[in-house]
Amino acid sequence: MRNWEIHFDLATIEKERDELIIKINEDSFWDDQKKALEIMDRKNEIESTINSYSSLNNKLKDLLETYEMLKDADDVEIREIVSLEIFDVEKELSDFEILTLLSNKFDSSNAIIEIHPGAGGTESQDWANMLYRMYSRYIEKHKMKMQVVDYQVADDAGIKSASFIVSGKNAYGLLKAEKGVHRLVRISPFDSNKRRHTSFASVEVIPQMNSSIDIEILDKDIRIDTYRSTGAGGQNVNKTDSAVRITHFPTGIVVTCQNERSQIQNREIAMNILKSRLYQIKVQEQQKELNKIVGEQKNIEWGSQIRSYVFCPYTMVKDHRTGYETSAVFNVLDGDIDEFIYSYLRWEMKNNG
Repeated sequence: MRNWEIHFDLATIEKERDELIIKINEDSFWDDQKKALEIMDRKNEIESTINSYSSLNNKLKDLLETYEMLKDADDVEIREIVSLEIFDVEKELSDFEILTLLSNKFDSSNAIIEIHPGAGGTESQDWANMLYRMYSRYIEKHKMKMQVVDYQVADDAGIKSASFIVSGKNAYGLLKAEKGVHRLVRISPFDSNKRRHTSFASVEVIPQMNSSIDIEILDKDIRIDTYRSTGAGGQNVNKTDSAVRITHFPTGIVVTCQNERSQIQNREIAMNILKSRLYQIKVQEQQKELNKIVGEQKNIEWGSQIRSYVFCPYTMVKDHRTGYETSAVFNVLDGDIDEFIYSYLRWEMKNNG
């Protein structure tokens, strides 16, 4: 029987819960209802984690005692029952391990994802669209919600860019594993000579900031342009200038949103994304936590990829950070990326402490 251990900083998470309870008991707590609800959600999430830990710890102790008493028993039925209990606890331990790995500051936030093709025209644009589908399938399988912010269809095939917001439990904590350059090797369907091509696309993942984050954006620092929405894949086309593009002069950041019918809604979403990106920069400058929060910026080219997807001369998907790999390329592209994400979380914990 394996030597089970639960590595969990109970004291730290209990301290955070107690600090939140103090805030909740303040007379002015409900003055800002949106912020108050966010605090309540976080407190409930922490209490759920503590309860899961307590329950699992008790199950583990009981199972170890039972095992010690019955490990030499000859009764096949009893041994089968114990084996099933061991299997169930191992599954719970695995699930709890993932939960404890998602304890960084922004892990519980929604995720803002942007996909951009690298150099290579149609090849890279098609690859960017394949990644878009992969994440759409992952989000669907995990019952998260996906709000498309901007989707630019390429002229021949694929996409010029796509950005969307993913909401759900620990959306950013899970999907931050995907930030970086993704490399595809395959026989090109666009090459009449059937030659092998290598394509690149970049995936940017940042946490969506909530209302408790105060970022000031001066009117003089931005330009807001409106234009006619083209819609995702030619759908939801508007006849009014409802799409919004915000340019932030000091940083050069450009954010677009065109998926909502209302210009006001598109502007609100675009401003939220801009604030999230500016907060990301603020944290980098003040706390020097670039690698912990958004990962290392890399060019969309050879030698910078975090993961390779190979169709030819063999089939393999390999993460170059963690070393995890699988030959099930088509399953991965259908959204089966859980093991890549979990391997990354373990790798991140090991490297960042």
